[in-house]
Amino acid sequence: MAEVTMPMNGKVISVNVEVGQQVQEDEEVVIIEAMKMELPVVTPEGGTVKEIKVKVGDSCQAGDVLVVVE
Repeated sequence: MAEVTMPMNGKVISVNVEVGQQVQEDEEVVIIEAMKMELPVVTPEGGTVKEIKVKVGDSCQAGDVLVVVE
C-alpha cells in the first residue's frame, strides 16, 4: 500500500482519479497550487486507488495524505 502525500503546503485544485481506478507508477493523481504554481502530485507505485482523502478546494499541509493506493 502506498500513500500519496502533500509535498508542500498548498491547495488542491484538481483530483484526477476515482476510487477503484487503476494507476501506474508516477501517474498524476492530484494537482495542487502552491506558491502561485500548479504542481502535479504523482503516485510512487502502481495499483488501485483505495481511498481519496481530499477534494478540490481543500487546503493541506506538507505530509498530509491525499490518496491511498494498494
